[in-house]
Amino acid sequence: MTSKHPAASLHPTIAKVTERIRARSAATRSAYLTRMAAAVAKGPVRAHLSCSNQAHAYAAMGSDKADLSAGKKPNIGIITAYNDMLSAHQPYETYPAQIREAARRIGATAQVAGGVPAMCDGVTQGQPGMELSLFSRDVIALAAAVSLSHDCYDSSLWLGVCDKIVPGLIMAAATFGHIPAIFVPAGPMSSGIANDEKAKVRAAFAEGKATREDLMAAEMAAYHGPGTCTFYGTANTNQMLMEVMGLHLPGATFVNPGTPLRDALTEAAVARAAAITAQGNDFRPVGEILDERAYVNGIVGLMATGGSTNLILHLPAMARASGVILDLEDFDDLSGVVPLMARVYPNGLADVNHFHAAGGLQFLIRDLLGAGLLHEDVKTVAGDGLSHYTREPELHEGQFRYRDGPETTLNDRILRPAADPFAQTGGLRQLSGNLGRAVIKISAVAPERHVVEAPARIFHDQDSVKAAFKRGEFTSDTIIVLRFQGPQANGMPELHSLTPVLSVLQERGLKVALVTDGRMSGASGKVPAAIHVSPEAACGGPLARLRDGDLLRLDATSGSLSCLAPDFDTRSPVSADLAANGFGTGRELFEMFRRTVGTAEHGAAVVL
Repeated sequence: MTSKHPAASLHPTIAKVTERIRARSAATRSAYLTRMAAAVAKGPVRAHLSCSNQAHAYAAMGSDKADLSAGKKPNIGIITAYNDMLSAHQPYETYPAQIREAARRIGATAQVAGGVPAMCDGVTQGQPGMELSLFSRDVIALAAAVSLSHDCYDSSLWLGVCDKIVPGLIMAAATFGHIPAIFVPAGPMSSGIANDEKAKVRAAFAEGKATREDLMAAEMAAYHGPGTCTFYGTANTNQMLMEVMGLHLPGATFVNPGTPLRDALTEAAVARAAAITAQGNDFRPVGEILDERAYVNGIVGLMATGGSTNLILHLPAMARASGVILDLEDFDDLSGVVPLMARVYPNGLADVNHFHAAGGLQFLIRDLLGAGLLHEDVKTVAGDGLSHYTREPELHEGQFRYRDGPETTLNDRILRPAADPFAQTGGLRQLSGNLGRAVIKISAVAPERHVVEAPARIFHDQDSVKAAFKRGEFTSDTIIVLRFQGPQANGMPELHSLTPVLSVLQERGLKVALVTDGRMSGASGKVPAAIHVSPEAACGGPLARLRDGDLLRLDATSGSLSCLAPDFDTRSPVSADLAANGFGTGRELFEMFRRTVGTAEHGAAVVL
């Protein structure tokens, strides 16, 4: 199978959606660009600091102090999400020293501007800490803004990978859009136990057929070393986005940690960050990169790879930070014309290392450009035009360089061209009806399960669902409704810990589905789930009017989500006692977030 060469004329739906976003965003984008232009016009920010200001900023910089105080060399600010509790972020421990040394070699300086928190959803799944997870995105944006508020930097490098970290960093980078920004990945861990084998052990444990020792052994074999988890969840979807949106160096995304090529890519990012400041001849402020075309390209990449549903929350929040307004209809329309080109777990058996070996993002981007499904005429950190991202990095006799990426997939069971895809559409659908607006990911859902009509069972917490399962209460087709899980209720935790229960019920031959105003994991897949239902139950949304036994219809084919009870529209919404959501594991500190958060359909953002 051979890819077309870039670039064909733009697909009419891609053009239509882009123009609709541009028109919808005209006022906000214009105001944003005006603010960024005013900041650029002031010149390098360090020049406006007093001598005392600068002395404080450079006091600890040793041999770099003279260069910093002279102000003639570019100074690169590093925002790091390092901690050694996240496998994906542990490699960042050594990056600041490596970056500073690389900067010195090219006549620049670099400083760690600040650190941001980075929590792991894998650790907090099913735990109270998950109720802080979504809000951590906005905390990260705020923390990064504090870090850059010293106004000492001509360019920036952003060290972050996982679920809420990259979206939060993008929100901050866009807010400081007058300076360049390059995102520097750390790469995925090497492959461990197959993801489907891990899932089988989880299902067996849920049924009481495997011991906790069996489960721990499987989990430790899956998550076994430094780097991003290898399934295609939110973290790796983030990394794909950064490349497709032109914020990584080409080919940087899926190179493993601790390899010579990984080190070379990090040093190349330093050189590029220094080259694209206002002091040089190729100024590339990130606010100009993050326009409506970049976000459309990101959504196209999301659809083509079967990426995480969490990005349906994050992309609108990210876009608003740069004055671009996205809507669920944009995702739905783009999904309708973008083919599914990749099968990576949970949409297949392969992991991201296998995807990368099969041709990875370079093949995918080349082919999508050739099909007219991506904007080529974009500004990126690598240069003008997305075709830069059809190249892949290599070390040749110890020297870093680029070569043309693959034109042919090396494994058509993992990666296929747009002309012969795994599915003709991207697999994300908008649902609407008398239960509100929601989204569903169907790329891994069997076609015969795209429509589920069944009585509802109503729950207000995950533990109650699991308890009902253990009591053997699910014996017929059921739509499980888990409400009061939205951002205002409890921070919209992921509900991934329900996946084994739902999978077991489905494997027993039942037609089951989940309807919730909460989130499912980026690794969710085979069970139909209408998620992000908006308006949420906590603010009187339609889910709060449902009763046990109501006949519900989830129809991913027509895009509808409805209650068929004849008196549904006349009922009064119920309320729930949410007091327990406000205390413990730091939740006390986030009451203001729960009170001020926006709706899920607009990104569930607090700070914008």
